Parts: sequence; C-alpha cells; structure tokens
Amino acid sequence: MSPQGAAITREEKQVENKEVRILVVDDEPMMADSLRQNFIEEGYSVDTAATGAAAIELFDQGGHHLAICDLQLPDMDGLEVMRHMKDARPTTEVIVVTGYGTVQRAVEATKAGAFYFVEKPFDFEELQPLVEKALERRELVAETANMRRQLSTRAEYFNIIGASKPMQTIYETIESVAKSDANVLIVGESGTGKELIANAIHYNSLRSKKPFIKVNCAALPKELIESELFGHTKGAFTGAHADKEGLVQHAAGGSLMLDEIAEMPVELQPKLLRVLQERSYRKIGSEKTYAVDFRLVCSTNRPPADAIRDGLLRDDLFYRISTITIHVPPLRERNEDIQLLTEHFLQMYAQKYERPISGVSQAAYQRLFGHAWPGNVRELQNVIERAVLLAKESKIEPIDLPFDNGTMPEGSSPNAEWDIPPNMTLEDIEKLVIERTLQRTGGNKQAAANLLGIYRPRLYSKIRKYNIDVTARASA
Repeated sequence: MSPQGAAITREEKQVENKEVRILVVDDEPMMADSLRQNFIEEGYSVDTAATGAAAIELFDQGGHHLAICDLQLPDMDGLEVMRHMKDARPTTEVIVVTGYGTVQRAVEATKAGAFYFVEKPFDFEELQPLVEKALERRELVAETANMRRQLSTRAEYFNIIGASKPMQTIYETIESVAKSDANVLIVGESGTGKELIANAIHYNSLRSKKPFIKVNCAALPKELIESELFGHTKGAFTGAHADKEGLVQHAAGGSLMLDEIAEMPVELQPKLLRVLQERSYRKIGSEKTYAVDFRLVCSTNRPPADAIRDGLLRDDLFYRISTITIHVPPLRERNEDIQLLTEHFLQMYAQKYERPISGVSQAAYQRLFGHAWPGNVRELQNVIERAVLLAKESKIEPIDLPFDNGTMPEGSSPNAEWDIPPNMTLEDIEKLVIERTLQRTGGNKQAAANLLGIYRPRLYSKIRKYNIDVTARASA
C-alpha cells in the first residue's frame, strides 16, 4: 500500500471514530494525558477523570461507548466504578488497567463484566487492538439488543402507543391471533384505546384488504339496530321504502366490529348467535337466507361477568364472541406510558396547530403523573391538545393543564406525602424524596427520574446506595 493510500485509510478511520466517546479513568496524570492524546489522534472523543467520583459523574452525564479504568484509584475501588458503569449502561465496554500484584482483582473484574484487562506498564499499540475489539463487540451487542427491542419492546404498534409490560402482552396477543379467524373480545374502560386494538387485529390479518365495518351498539336506536346489522326488504316495516343491505353483508370477506356489545338489545342477541353458528342470516321481512363470511371483533367497557349478571349480555353469546379476550389496562395502571403518550400527542397537535411547543416542563409532568385519568388515554389526548393551544411558553406548564392535581391519589394527603420529619440528615431526606417519588410514579424509574430532574442511571445509583425496594414503593 502506498503512503497516500495509508493516509487515506487513516483519515477514513478517524472520521469513523469521531462519534465514539471514550472515558479514561486514571489518577496518574502522565498516563491519562498519554492515553487521551493517542485516542484523539485516532479520531476518538475523549474524557478523563482522576478519581472514581469524577468518573461516575462524567459517565452518568455522557454517552461513553468505552471506558479505560484503573483499578487503583485514590478515593474508591476501581472495581466499584466499573460495576456502576455496567449497571447504568450495560452496552458500554470497560477495559481495566492493573498494576503489579492486582492481576487477581483484574480477573475478578472480567468476571464482573469487564471486556479485558491490561497490566501496567503497557504501550498504546498493545491497547489499541483491544479497544477496537471491544467497540466491535459493543456494536454487535447493541444491534442484537435493538433487534430484540424492535420485536418485543415496541413503543408504538399499529398506532397504539405504549411500551409498558401490559401493552407488550397485548401486542404479542394481536400478532398471535390476527392471522386466524378467531372471534376476539376487547375489554377495557372507555378511552383506553379498544378501537385501535381492533384496527391492529384487522389490518394485521389476512382480511386486511377487505372492509372493516364498525357498529357502535350503544349509538344506534334499539328499534333500528337489527335493520342496520342485517338489512331489510321493501315494506318490511313502516318506512322501509326499499331493500337495504345490512352491515353484516358489507363486512363480507373482512371484519365486523361490534363496539359496546353489552348495549345490544338482549332480544337481538340470539339472532347474532345464530349468524355466528350458521354463518348465514336473513333480512328483516325476508325468508331468504344469505351466506356471510366475516371475522367478528367485539368490545365492551363493562366487565363481562357484570354484564351477564345484570342481564345485559347472554352467556351463550359471550362464550361465542370471546374465543380470545384482550383486557386493556386503564392508564392509571400503566403510568410508565404517560410520557410516551404525552410526547406523541404533543408532537401531533403542535404540528397540527403550528404551535412552537418543544416539550413539557418537569412541574407539568409531575401533575400529569399525579392525575388519576378517569378518562384514560382519550382524556390525556384532550388535555394535551388543550395545553398546546393555550401554552404561552415554549413548554407546557402546570397552568396550561385543566386540573389541579397537587393532591395525591385517594387515601393519601399532600402534607402526609411530602412533610419532612424532624432530625433527618441530608441523605435521609434524599432517600425519602426518592422513595416517595417512586411511590408517586408506581415504581416507574424513568418517570421518577423525570420528576426529580436527574438522569436515570444516577437514580439507579441512588436506589442502590440507599437500598430502596422499588417493588415495595410501587405497591405502597
């Protein structure tokens, strides 16, 4: 290779490396400066720290891809620093540096997650290949994790927003049943997004190119719903001036959604049951039987057991329509999705109304997380739309929200929640604030970090420091 070719290759490599951040942790100034200079010449972005505390602070604030960490630090054990890094960001690779007599501890470090170790003194030429291999492994691990995340931890799925565990379960159920013709019953409070789930089932099915007909059983007058569903012949009843096709026929080859199925007149339910059993129906006023082929999706905001007990839903129809039942949790049971939903609606309405709103303040988020959301996602959507229209600053503030939720959920009081007992140290107060913030967010650490105004890894560090039981806080 010519010198010119080698120079070009080096330049290309420097360009490739410039997005990579490296943290060098060493209390020997000459060693730290030498490594820093060599890494910069290779095109890397480099930070240095001479103590463990400084290293943790830099690491928590930055997005380092690799750390070179001495095990002998003046203020704390380098192994503890490395463990913090791996706990906070497992994808960051760490190469530990050891002095004489610390090889055994270096082996312990590799068992705890370090990529490799080097003994002092060493040449940069010895370290550089390890750095490249560590970064290659990090990239492979990140790609694998990203693929796994795309498959199992989606924040958006067919316009459904939510990354919480209950929503992931719903996504998996949809993918499992969508391709079949199994009848699906979606159960959830008003405003939880039942129609979006029905859409996902249809448009992820083999019937996706055929019609998807939706009928709100609660919105149609009792005397008209049978005609709407099954159609009628001319003269079948007063006002029937012509033959009419029913929505069941319009759904042929596709899907039919019966929203609020428990509001369907009980006397009509046996006819629907016969249609599902025989795959045929008759128009009102006709003796002719029509074959029909559709996939049924039903929804209800009433618990089915209550609807059956109250005589609103026949149990034989329930068993027929609920081959698969999907329970949609209310928003108060998936608090961790509030921020995702808020950002989604904020972007949507800021664009729609051409408002320069860039985000939501911490104080406003605190109110959003503290609200009980009786109207669920629909209520949150309306709240954010209103806030986007009314906001006078670049961020949504508490004054832009239509409720005062400075109080805590039922059963607790603001004073009891945040009063500081006497004779507490600063650390005691910090622990108390973190515990009660986690309680307020139902154990959601990302939401708690947002309310506290700190990075999530820093919150993890505090949780470990104070030995806080997050599960206990979530259920408190």
